[in-house]
Amino acid sequence: MTSAAPSIHASAVRVGELAVLIRGPSGSGKSRLAFDLILAGRSGQLPQAVLVGDDRVHLATRGGEMWVSPAPALAGLIEIRGLGIRSCDHVSEAKLGLVVDLMAEDAARLPNAESLFVHLNGIELPRIPVGPGFSPLPLVAAALITSMTSCSGNLSDDCVRQIGNHISPTIATE
Repeated sequence: MTSAAPSIHASAVRVGELAVLIRGPSGSGKSRLAFDLILAGRSGQLPQAVLVGDDRVHLATRGGEMWVSPAPALAGLIEIRGLGIRSCDHVSEAKLGLVVDLMAEDAARLPNAESLFVHLNGIELPRIPVGPGFSPLPLVAAALITSMTSCSGNLSDDCVRQIGNHISPTIATE
């Protein structure tokens, strides 16, 4: 992958076969989430996870897919708050599969469908908007190990109004 495209302020981690792109303002926790994903991969909570890049990465579109690579000067480096800049195993590129936006203004308990996707360079990708004060790791883990589903008959009447309990009180006996 060439680095001719300008870099963007983001971090990326390959989890399994696909990369998670982590965006957000300075100080929002991009490096922390990247390291949390790596740790979750090492502990077996997620598929193997390895750093692509921290702080600055390059995006490129190839064959209808989005690829991410580290900024060359920062390859293999990650900031660990309280320890400083550290060396870390990394990969030179990975196919992008998920975008996480930290401190997202459109984060919601039950997000609308439009906020769960983003278009980058003409490629539509799944997206997780994470609001201030929420830990992103459980959301990212859930997105990686579960699948989206539509409402089923087992949801309570409150679900369609997006309030109250979402699982029928009799689901255990149905």
